[in-house]
Amino acid sequence: MPQTVCSGTMFTTPSGFSPHLACAEPGEEEEEAPQEGPGPGACLADGPAITSASLDTLIQNLVPTADYYPEKAYVFTFLLSARLFIPPPELLARVCELCIKQQQLDQSPLDTAKVRKFGPKILQLLTEWTETFPSDFRDEKMVGYLKDIIHRIAPCDEAYWKTLNQVLQKLSQRLALMSQGEESIMKVSLNASSISDKLVAFKTKPQPIQKDMLSICSDPYTLAQQLTHVELEHLSHIGPEEFVQAFAQKDPLDGTQPCFSDQKKKTSNLEAYVRWFNRLCYLVATEICMPAKKKQRAQVIEFFIDVARECFNIGNFNSLMAIISGMNMSPVSRLKKTWGKAKTAKFFILEHQMDPTGNFYNYRTALRGSAPHYCDSLLQSMDSFLILLQHVHFLTAFTKGENIWQKFVELARQVGEFMTWKQVECPFEEDRAILHYLHTAPIFSEDGLYLASYESESPENQVEKDRWKALR
Repeated sequence: MPQTVCSGTMFTTPSGFSPHLACAEPGEEEEEAPQEGPGPGACLADGPAITSASLDTLIQNLVPTADYYPEKAYVFTFLLSARLFIPPPELLARVCELCIKQQQLDQSPLDTAKVRKFGPKILQLLTEWTETFPSDFRDEKMVGYLKDIIHRIAPCDEAYWKTLNQVLQKLSQRLALMSQGEESIMKVSLNASSISDKLVAFKTKPQPIQKDMLSICSDPYTLAQQLTHVELEHLSHIGPEEFVQAFAQKDPLDGTQPCFSDQKKKTSNLEAYVRWFNRLCYLVATEICMPAKKKQRAQVIEFFIDVARECFNIGNFNSLMAIISGMNMSPVSRLKKTWGKAKTAKFFILEHQMDPTGNFYNYRTALRGSAPHYCDSLLQSMDSFLILLQHVHFLTAFTKGENIWQKFVELARQVGEFMTWKQVECPFEEDRAILHYLHTAPIFSEDGLYLASYESESPENQVEKDRWKALR
């Protein structure tokens, strides 16, 4: 196991977040953890304000005892953010070691009365861990540590065996569902990729594709609904840990050593969502650049403007951003004659509302006044995923300093909100024909888009002429 943890690292905690964290005076060296209790100099609910705690102390405060259990918010925050500093198997190993030491679980005979008070609490912690971060337990070491600690306390109460079996059964079901979802999304991604590669291989603009978006769906509202299905399907598979692991490129305590160098980062669902977002951008651009006639291209532009507006009304912020991004790609934006034929007033209004200035202030202001009431829950789920990624990147980029724990609290708050939002069920019926087209329709690469764009409207300057010549 690589040494990625510095036990002396100090985390400043906001006052009142957890009454059980140790209060350390500046320059004070931490003593060895006692056998019982949340830590040396523990702050009680009515004690002094929390200042800072080392990583060792934070782990100590995660460990339940016969008379203590950490706050639920603390459990989620620490299990989420600690992986920036220590791999989950190593964290669980240290938690189990502390439990064995504090409860004297390596002694014989066991103190039955004491273990029966401690048992339900450690079971609760392990249950919360498996329910909130099930992907951690794809690692056999994690399951091994879980079984070992339960086996140690089981002789004191046969009910613990039953609880262990229930936890393992539910964990197995969760992992199976996760694998099925990941395989389904991966299959769709691979199919779309292979078709795209074949289409990109053309060196001249191909004949019009047999089908296009307007032939599959000519109603902007219906397409916006189906895009919402795709968005929610992708979001439902993303685990909270993926947000942190996606940005945990290196050990934040050592800029030269990679974090989790002994295990593959589990960010497949987040990466699949990014691929979908990019695919939608390129699909929109392909649909606009594909038609041979200017009038048809203008019609497609107007159609996607209406789809974007319907996404806005539904609250599907992510698809809205992808559509606007696709329409703003250079091969599309350079089609001045085409844009001149299209009615674009609504597009410029949407661009103004999507201005990222002030954390998308224009968008949020308009959203409060224009959204239908029946979509309130959906709006919350779709509103801020892309903004959330930006915030998570910022919060995980700076992992040193006095306010690090406060950043982790904010990180947990935002990711926790996402975990609630992603459980929203899509209120719209599926249209399998439209969904199939969205996932499998051929799309151009960037070079393919430029080639199609130049053949639709000739290059206007020497740079474009040179590029067109190279592409042909």
